[in-house]
Amino acid sequence: MKISNGVDQIKSKIDILSLVSSYIKLDKAGASWKGKCPFHNEKTPSFFVSPARESYYCFGCGASGDIFTFVEEFEGLDFKGALKLLADKAGVTLEVYSKEMQEAKENKSEKEKLYTAIEEATKFFENNLKENKNAQEYLKSRGLTEKSIKDFRIGFALLDWHRLYDYLKSKNFSDNEIERAGLAKKSDNDAEKLNKRMYDRFRGRIMFPISDSSGRVIAFSGRILVDDGPLRHGSSEASKSAKYLNSPETLIFNKSSVLFGIDKAKDAIRKNNFSILVEGQMDLILSHQAGYKNTVATSGTALSDSTISKENVISNLGLIRRLSSNIVLAFDADSAGANATIKAGKIALSLGMDVKVVDMPDGIDPADLITQNNSIAGSDAWRLAIKNSKHIIEFLLDKVLKNFKNDTRKIGMEIKEKILPFVNVLESSIEKMYFIKKISDASSIPQNALQDDLKKIEQELKYETEETKTAKENVEKKLRKDPIERRLFGIAFWQESLKSRTIEPELIFTKLHKAKEAFLDMKEDLIYEAEIFYLNSENLQKDVNEMLLSIEEEYLNEELVKTMIDFRNLKDKKLEVEILKKIDKINKRKEEIKNSR
Repeated sequence: MKISNGVDQIKSKIDILSLVSSYIKLDKAGASWKGKCPFHNEKTPSFFVSPARESYYCFGCGASGDIFTFVEEFEGLDFKGALKLLADKAGVTLEVYSKEMQEAKENKSEKEKLYTAIEEATKFFENNLKENKNAQEYLKSRGLTEKSIKDFRIGFALLDWHRLYDYLKSKNFSDNEIERAGLAKKSDNDAEKLNKRMYDRFRGRIMFPISDSSGRVIAFSGRILVDDGPLRHGSSEASKSAKYLNSPETLIFNKSSVLFGIDKAKDAIRKNNFSILVEGQMDLILSHQAGYKNTVATSGTALSDSTISKENVISNLGLIRRLSSNIVLAFDADSAGANATIKAGKIALSLGMDVKVVDMPDGIDPADLITQNNSIAGSDAWRLAIKNSKHIIEFLLDKVLKNFKNDTRKIGMEIKEKILPFVNVLESSIEKMYFIKKISDASSIPQNALQDDLKKIEQELKYETEETKTAKENVEKKLRKDPIERRLFGIAFWQESLKSRTIEPELIFTKLHKAKEAFLDMKEDLIYEAEIFYLNSENLQKDVNEMLLSIEEEYLNEELVKTMIDFRNLKDKKLEVEILKKIDKINKRKEEIKNSR
C-alpha cells in the first residue's frame, strides 16, 4: 500500500462535515455550515465548514485546514497522533504507519524513538506491578478495581537504581534516548558524572502513565510507595523523597498541552457538556469508577504549577473548553487546593467558561469522599457533591460570609479583595450586574458601593487583564500559525532531501520568519507528513502558494498590532506620517491577499 493511500482511505470514510460536527454544533449556512469557533472565544459564529472544499475556515481568528489539521489543533496532537486517531475512527489499517512503528529504531525519528521508549517503560512497569503484592494491595486499599488498574495501565517502579535502565539498554536504546525520554538521569554530582552510569528516575513508586489525546503514553507521574531516602543516589543525606514525582518536559511531553485522563474523558465531556477537574490521579480514576468519566486531572501537568506562564494555563484550559465551556473544579480543601481553584477559576472565567466549584469537606479529597463508608455510599456522596457545586463567585461569597459572619466591615474588605476580581473578568455586563445584585442581597452592601469598588478593581487589575488578554491572543495566534508553518517546513525539508524537486526549498525557507534550525528536532516527522500528503499529488505547488499567502497574512496581522502599539505610544510627532504610511501599506497588502483568493 502506498503511503498516500492511507490518507485517501481515511478521507473517503470521514468527511470534514461529519468530523467537525462530532466535535462542535454546526448549522446550515448556504453551501457551507457554521458554528462557534473552538479555537477562540466568540459570541457570534464565524467558523465555517465547506464540504465541497473539504476544509474549514474561521473569519474571526483565521484558523483553517483539513480533517487532519482540525484534529491536531482540537485534540492537541502532532500529525502522527492525529493520523492514528483518524485511522482508528475510520477503521483504516495504516500498514506503512504500523510498519514504521516496528522498524529498527535507527530508522525512526527522534520523537518516534521516545514514544517507543516510553511504551516499553509502560509495559515494564505494568509487569512489575503484577509481581509486587505490596503495590497491588496499596491500590486495592485505595479502592481501585482490577479493571481500572488495567484500563489506566498503572504500574510499579522497583526500588532499584538501574532496573529500568538495564531493561531499556537490552532493547537497544541509547543513553541519550533514555535520558531524553525522562526515564533515567545522570548524577547531579559533577565528579561522579564521568565515572557512574545513568540511574532510574523513578524508584519505589506506583506509576501512572500520562497519555496524549490519542492514547499514546508520553510521560509518567510516580506516587511514592517505598522511600529510598538515605539511599538516594549521589547524596549522603537522609531526606524524604517527594510524594509525587513527574516526568520532566521532553520532546513529546509538554505540560501545557495535556491533562491526565484526557484521552479517556474527552467523549464523556462532549456528551455530558461539562468537565470535572480534579488534582490527583486517584481522584480521577475513582471518579471514573463512580461513573463520572468526564473527569480530568491536573496531576503531572501545568495547570496547578505556579511557575508556569498564563499562556500555558490558558492552553491547558483551552483543551477542555474546546470540548465544553462548562467546568466543575473539585480540588482539595487545603490552601494549595484553594490557590489552584482561584488561579484556574479566574482564567477559566476569562475564557468565557461557566465555572462551578465543589465544596469539599475539610481534610477530604475527592478520592476520600468516593471511598468513604463503602463504594456505593461514596459514589452517592460524590454525585451529590457535584450536583451541589456552585458558581465560583457564589462559592467564594459563601466562604466569606461564613468565615466573618457579622463583621460587616471585614466582609466588605474580603468581597472587594477576593470576589470582585472574579466579577471583573466576566465578559458580559448583564452577568456582572447579576452577581453585583447577588452579592448585595447576601451581604447587605449597597449595589452602588459594590459598583464603585468594581470600577476601582478594574483600574487596579488593568495590567493583569491586559496580560491575560495578550496571553489568550498569543495562544490563538499559535493555533492559527503553527500548523501552516509546520506543513511548509515539512515540504521544504522533504524537497531539500530529493534530487528531483518540484519546488525549490529555499523559496519557502526565505519566506518563513522562523529559522529552520528551530524545527530540526521534528524534521523527520515533518518530512513524513509532507510525503503522506504530497508524494504523488498534483496539488503541491497550489497548496504551497495558498499556505504562503496564509502565513504572510498572519505575519502582517502581527506586524499591524505592533505598529498600532507604536503609534499609540508615539512621542515624536515627526514620525506620525511615517507610521501611518506603514499601517496603510500593511492594510493594502492584506487586501491584495484577500482579493487574490
